[in-house]
Amino acid sequence: MSVYDVRIHAILENTLAKKRKSYTVRWKVAATPFRDTFATRALAESFRSKLIVAQREGVAFDGKSGLPEPMARELNAISWYDLAVSYVDMKWARAAATQRKSVAESLAFATLALLKTDRGAPDDNTLRLALYRWSFNKAQRNVGEPPLELSRVVAWVERNTVPISELKDAGVVRKALDRLAILVDGRAAAANTIARKRAIFYGALKYAVELRHLETHPMDYVQWKLPKSAEEVDPKVVVNAMQARRLLAAVAKTDPQLEGFFACMYFAAMRPSEVAHLREDECELPTEGWGWLHLSGSTQHVGGEWSDSGENREDRELKHRAKSATRDVPACPELVAVLRRHLAEKRQRGGRMFHAARAGAGPVTKSTYLRAWRGARRAALTPVQQASPLASRPYDLRHAAVSLWLNAGVPATQVAQWAGHSVHVLLKVYASCVYGQDEAARRRIESALGEPPTVAPEPPPGDEAAA
Repeated sequence: MSVYDVRIHAILENTLAKKRKSYTVRWKVAATPFRDTFATRALAESFRSKLIVAQREGVAFDGKSGLPEPMARELNAISWYDLAVSYVDMKWARAAATQRKSVAESLAFATLALLKTDRGAPDDNTLRLALYRWSFNKAQRNVGEPPLELSRVVAWVERNTVPISELKDAGVVRKALDRLAILVDGRAAAANTIARKRAIFYGALKYAVELRHLETHPMDYVQWKLPKSAEEVDPKVVVNAMQARRLLAAVAKTDPQLEGFFACMYFAAMRPSEVAHLREDECELPTEGWGWLHLSGSTQHVGGEWSDSGENREDRELKHRAKSATRDVPACPELVAVLRRHLAEKRQRGGRMFHAARAGAGPVTKSTYLRAWRGARRAALTPVQQASPLASRPYDLRHAAVSLWLNAGVPATQVAQWAGHSVHVLLKVYASCVYGQDEAARRRIESALGEPPTVAPEPPPGDEAAA
């Protein structure tokens, strides 16, 4: 509670045993009396003068401690380590497992730059591992003490990070930002990685402002620019329809149970996590014509130490959607045929459409479909294409699907709805993958201009001089 009603009294002199004296500063904040005792008059007068200066300058006093708010914040300052742990705990309940990992990784990197000494410090990799595996993982901390091999490292870092008050210094903040831009091996991180880590660091400091450990956000005063990131999809990764079908055929030969998995990405622009979550009862597959896929969630592959269940996978809502939201995506006849064939050959009836090879093992794992995709690229693409970024990741099939729809003339609003994007993001990300639109635009302009006249038009009356 901030209070401006402050009365500061004269210093009280106290006589102690053996003729020693002490000096007490007394003041009231609203109706609450406060006092602080000092061994010498000089110390008491110095403290009292600080109170008087704050009162004259109209600084609010903290109703709990009785001190001017800047002094109260400094008195109650916590370390960066304490703030980072508090921020992790605040975010944990509402964060997906993948986001929890990202927060822990980013805060661990920032902590390496926010140490007040390197005396007795563990090496960077050991320190980062202890922070990532235990300090910034609420589930692991709730179990109890850190593992024996990490306990000494955790104890050291708890004592040796800078107080939050030092983050008012732009140089300290800049040092942390510079550390976020470097990978473990010392190479420069990708622009998207830096942006993600910076956003998390910004959020942690914003939380410090929210808790009133800082008056203002220190990063707002630091001229530190993010490197430019390529938000648009690179057209070189997008396969055409013939190349996509060759890749799907190669998968069908070596891993037939995954043909439908990749077909959903190409023909329905689904994310891998959405395909892993897809259930039989969400598929509307008629014997002929178009069908529908009614998507209800996604399955993320994460480490068990980051999920609430302790399992290596976590079922979540659709990306950027409410938990109960669904998304309907049309299934072209070619995709319907692939999925109907998959159902006919499927060993496990009901539940998820795509299971791991071992019965009862749950959804397809990331390592399984990545291995299958690498084999398909070797079988379906030429050596030159394999060396290029063309379809280097399964996710590039989704990019190919969205690009195909846009180039086919499907309205952007409809494509965004099917793909689970906002229209703004869709047009920004896929702008470089839309072909032929410039030619169509030129034809429309020519049509609007009409046929050029055979004779130059005469100037209107009164414009002879100008002519």
